[in-house]
Parts: sequence; structure tokens; C-alpha cells
Amino acid sequence: MSRRLLAAVAVTALTLGLASCGDGGENVVTTPPPTIDIGQSDDGGAEPSDDGGAGPSDSEGEGEGEDSPVAAPDIPAPDPADYPGMDQETPKGAEQAVRFYFATLFWGYQVGKTDPLDGLYSHSCKTCQGFRERIEGQPEGEFWSPFDVVDVGITHVESDSYDLEVGYIFTVGPHTEPAREGGPPVDFEAINYTAVLGVDWSEDRWVIGAMLFDESSNG
Repeated sequence: MSRRLLAAVAVTALTLGLASCGDGGENVVTTPPPTIDIGQSDDGGAEPSDDGGAGPSDSEGEGEGEDSPVAAPDIPAPDPADYPGMDQETPKGAEQAVRFYFATLFWGYQVGKTDPLDGLYSHSCKTCQGFRERIEGQPEGEFWSPFDVVDVGITHVESDSYDLEVGYIFTVGPHTEPAREGGPPVDFEAINYTAVLGVDWSEDRWVIGAMLFDESSNG
């Protein structure tokens, strides 16, 4: 998808609701995105995972009882240094901050942690809070499997409601989610997503104030 088409998609999404209804309008999609392999490069795409994904039971040790906690995967949190410029009050900085937010969010689904999300969004971003609550609500010891991601592109537009509005489009590969309500793990095919975020510069960082998130059409 070209950068021009990406911008058109982002602007369309903005027109449909972000600037007008904020983060609480009926157009806001709160379905959490699947997790991705946080090893993705800044310029888009990740090397294929060697392990092919792991089910929730892969971390269980031999001889453990049914009630024994399963340790979270030892995956390091995203490093801000891998997103140069995210601490600068520039359009590129805003885009990098958005990339960092999603990397941190997706990492959270893999390890069950949300503390690194502190300060990345404001209380007005109900979609952001919904994602966090979904992570915190995962059954203990159950995590989302890793998978590949293709960073299609990112762009920004001026905004009357925020300092900037950033459009981000990416594709996540096949993955498995933990069992739901005692059922078996759920497998998903590759899905395209579009996120449009209203961001403000606050003191020394970009903070997300609102978000629209939905599946994108293929192509």
C-alpha cells in the first residue's frame, strides 16, 4: 500500500469519528489487537519467528500441579532507543511514539504485563484502557503466541482536536490466543488493522488521547 493511500485511509478514519466524537463515540472499536513479535524492525516488518508460535501450556514445567503458576515468557520490553525521535516534539517523533505504544501493548499480551504502558496514554483514551484491561484480565499463566507483523506504513495529519493525528496500518500474521471460558485455544488467520490516534505533546513525551482501531480491507 502506498504512502498516499495510507494517508487517505487515515484521513477517512478521522472523518468518520476520531476528531468529532473523541474516544467514546459509537464508532470506537475496542476489540484488542493480537500480539506481535516485538522483534519487528522500525522500518517495517519482522523476521519470521523460528518457534512457529507456542500454546499457553508450553511454559508448564514437568511435575507441576494444576494450580502451579506458569512463568511469563522471558521477553524483554521494547526499548525506546529502538524508536529514535519518539522523545522529540516533531511529527516523526509522534509516529515513533505510536509505534512504541503498539510494540509495548503487543509485548504485554505476550507476557501479561502492563506497567510499561504507564504514561503512554491519557485517561481520555478509552480504547487504550480497554486494551490494558484485556491484558490484565487474561487467566494467570496464559499468554498470546508470537507471530509475524508487517508494518504497512504510518502517516500524520494536522488536527483541530489534538496536536497531531497519526494513522498507522499493519498486518498481523496467524496466531493463537489462550482458551476462553474453558474452551480450547483459538487460532486466527492474518488480519490487517488500521489505527488512528489523536496525540498531544505533554512535557517530554507524546501522549495518546484517543484512538480508533479496526480491521482494514485487504489490498
